[in-house]
Amino acid sequence: MNKNPYDILGVNKAASDDEIKAAYRTLAKKHHPDLNPDNKSDDDKFKKISAAYDLLKDTEKRAAFDRGEIDAQGQPQWPGSEQGAGGGDRQYYRDFAGGPEGARYSSSGTSINPEDLEDILGSMFGGRTSGGEFEDMFRQQQSADVHYRFDVDFMDAALGAKKQITMPDGKSLKTTIPEGVKDKQKLRLKGKGQKLPDGRQGDAYIEIHVKPHKVFTRKGNDIYTDVPIGIHEAILGSMIEVETVHGLVKVKIPKGTNSGKKFRLKDKGIKGGNHYVDVQIAMPDDIDEDLEKTMKDWAEKHTYNPRQGKEATS
Repeated sequence: MNKNPYDILGVNKAASDDEIKAAYRTLAKKHHPDLNPDNKSDDDKFKKISAAYDLLKDTEKRAAFDRGEIDAQGQPQWPGSEQGAGGGDRQYYRDFAGGPEGARYSSSGTSINPEDLEDILGSMFGGRTSGGEFEDMFRQQQSADVHYRFDVDFMDAALGAKKQITMPDGKSLKTTIPEGVKDKQKLRLKGKGQKLPDGRQGDAYIEIHVKPHKVFTRKGNDIYTDVPIGIHEAILGSMIEVETVHGLVKVKIPKGTNSGKKFRLKDKGIKGGNHYVDVQIAMPDDIDEDLEKTMKDWAEKHTYNPRQGKEATS
């Protein structure tokens, strides 16, 4: 025997529409199969809860039920009506679940209005979601895409590389790290995600995290380095070797170069970017007698003051 829909929702016959909806939402939160995927009992209860609510929220069907014209499954109450093994739930869902209100079928086969489910799930996750957010959440639950993080060495990101990536689930994927890939850039591996029961094959999305370099700093496709030069190289000028992502490059240091002087190495950055060298004069660890005497002799003959004209003004 079909149970009275008022009893299923736990309300009396005089309950208002708002009371019926509130009772339904409370029960739906507890028994919805998408929230309790492994509980067959909740699946059955939710079917009954949904059927009871679908009948009672419709003013005309509720009135017809109260008058005894239809049963708890929405079937006409007259001799020969479709009931029992051949009717029941199947007939009700055939007549009403796909009706003009646009009911959505869940993975369990039960029906529920999208707005009602949005209310239910929204209240469980901190408030009502917008329609777009609800749809996104619903799609993500059924998505076959997988997302991973992968740490990449600075040089591999700058020049590109082929890598064998082992995922957290143990699966290994071969992928090409593109030249110039940026920190937190996402790579898509088509068809490398999970496979859903309906045959859809998802994609794997890998978020690249580039490890910092001990010497290089990247800004866009340009590379910046601080390079020390000796006092003799700054005074006399010299030819030094500078490390770039493309190997060692010779740089001419003009006579009298100061700390902070920048040199541009064209096309020696990433993917056609430049490499900028900022030179800094480094004093020797040991000031020997020869260097000290040379500096004293020079200072006695010259009145050079590097701070002249750069004093702070009040």
